[in-house]
Amino acid sequence: MEVNYMLQNMSTVDNKGNVDISVCANCGKEGDNIKACTACKLVKYCNRECQIAHRPQHKKECRKRAAELHDEELFKQPPPQYGDCPICFLRLPFVMVSGWRYFGCCGKVICSGCCYAPVYDDQGNEVDEKCPFCRTPLPTSQEEAIEREKKRVDAEDPIAIFNLGMYYKDGRNGFPQDMNKALELLHRAGELGSAEAYTNIGYSYHNGVGVEVDTKKARHYYELAAMKGDAAARFNLGNDEWRAGNKERAFKHWMIAARDGYSNSLNNIKDLYTNGHITKEDYAEALQSYQTYLGEIKSVQRDKATAFSDTFRYY
Repeated sequence: MEVNYMLQNMSTVDNKGNVDISVCANCGKEGDNIKACTACKLVKYCNRECQIAHRPQHKKECRKRAAELHDEELFKQPPPQYGDCPICFLRLPFVMVSGWRYFGCCGKVICSGCCYAPVYDDQGNEVDEKCPFCRTPLPTSQEEAIEREKKRVDAEDPIAIFNLGMYYKDGRNGFPQDMNKALELLHRAGELGSAEAYTNIGYSYHNGVGVEVDTKKARHYYELAAMKGDAAARFNLGNDEWRAGNKERAFKHWMIAARDGYSNSLNNIKDLYTNGHITKEDYAEALQSYQTYLGEIKSVQRDKATAFSDTFRYY
């Protein structure tokens, strides 16, 4: 009781609702080395022994607050997964094949409109078969393109590492199928910032591709990917919540994915409205958010690139 009294009189609440406690929650001692509980941030301890001793009293509150903190982070609208095109500075589309391309020479992700636009040299003359960003001649074979990507792997480029991991996962582009190597590379890419890498790890655990089915691990990696901006992972989380009967959480996930241009999420939200699960205002907000995304990625050059399919080239 004495310790609880001390805690009540020596703690404050910051503007985020976190409790700033200047004494150990177990023994009441003060000191410079007192550290907050890493899970909930609500209380502090002077050492691990005190944390273990106080665990029975703190466990329920800790789990509740840790879950709240996790959801606060999970349901934030993340930054766009691929950012802006480095040439036109417009938001890069969600879809890769028709929306953007990765260049192994400089490691840049460039939108299809800027790939389609003519490239000029320093004299103003139009040149062919060069990277729109760094002006390096494009590779003339798949082997040359792979060698460039390997150099980008050595430079810790997450997209190149992700691509190499997928080559091993699928056994393509001359690489043997090796799930252990693939997962090693995908984990590495994810740690360096590749949301898509975490999505593919989640998919592997969800469907038992090269690993045992593990829905908890699948969810964990889908969440990591979603928080980094991968709309496909976010969509999958919404589907899982819907199947579990958590309609409100499903709607939140689908709304975030719709804002990031994932049309399947918008379709699901439309179904929610049609079946009376959400209001007309909810659906209108989702539709407007999706249309805002379309406006952010639209350009005349990109429309031309879509209409005029470029011949296949290695990048």
